[in-house]
Amino acid sequence: MTADLSLGDLNAVATVAATLNFRAAAVELGIPPSSLSHAIASIERRLGVRLFNRTTRSVRLTDAGADFLERIRPALREISEAVEMVNRFRATPAGLLRLNGSEGASQRVLPLVLDFLAAYPDMRVDIASDGRLVDIVATGFDAGLRLAEAVPQDMVAVPVGEDEAFAVVSTPDYFASRPPPVVPADLLRHECIRTRMASGAIHRWEFERQGESVIVDPPGRLTLGSHDLSLKAARDGAGLAYVTERSAREDLRSGRLQRVLGDWTPAFPGLCLYYPRQRLPSAGLAAFIAHARSARERRPEET
Repeated sequence: MTADLSLGDLNAVATVAATLNFRAAAVELGIPPSSLSHAIASIERRLGVRLFNRTTRSVRLTDAGADFLERIRPALREISEAVEMVNRFRATPAGLLRLNGSEGASQRVLPLVLDFLAAYPDMRVDIASDGRLVDIVATGFDAGLRLAEAVPQDMVAVPVGEDEAFAVVSTPDYFASRPPPVVPADLLRHECIRTRMASGAIHRWEFERQGESVIVDPPGRLTLGSHDLSLKAARDGAGLAYVTERSAREDLRSGRLQRVLGDWTPAFPGLCLYYPRQRLPSAGLAAFIAHARSARERRPEET
């Protein structure tokens, strides 16, 4: 007697295993969480084993579930690749594109994604922005979003945003009361607004000029939990803040803030889309990459 499982059943198991979250898996599958929970319970009854240990706080694969997933995953991959091969013969790509990135990266790429969806009405995009630096291959994502310097070396990186730069800024009133810093070492004589990263570490200020790199852990009586708060404090005259030039751009244009040490904070490659070097991009991912490159080429002409 067989368990008589459908392809939809196997995909449900694989999706829950990839997300370890019934609500997130249900969103990806396009069904209510309660329906997915009932479906998994039905699969487990038909198989006669429990695939997942579930509590109100967590979902974990059982040993039987891990073994089952290991056996069905290659078959699901083969089926997915077969469907993708057929998809390549379509005039326009169709299907789901799954991306992973931080909340900030997701916000920055969202306009590009919306433009892409308008151009490709048969495509769907799911962006997970839980902030974890996950293994996109193991977790079933088509691609990830990170700053260029953080992209793993075995991945192909495609720029999808403008170049970035940090900026040291404060108000004109602050600089009226003391000479602005000329070299990074001058920061030790200034009131600096420190930023604590999500990891708990203090964000050190990095500088570079003509091949010389300098890292400063600046003094300061005020430490804040985000660069946005540091920028706000700088606007209020609390001292010098080290923030992205992009976030301070409007303040710099209006004259509300002034930038110093500009020759020590050069631009660097910004947000990148990345995907496995060993894997041929799906038709949907290939279309998104081409769309991103086209948008990047148009950007200088439009600004």
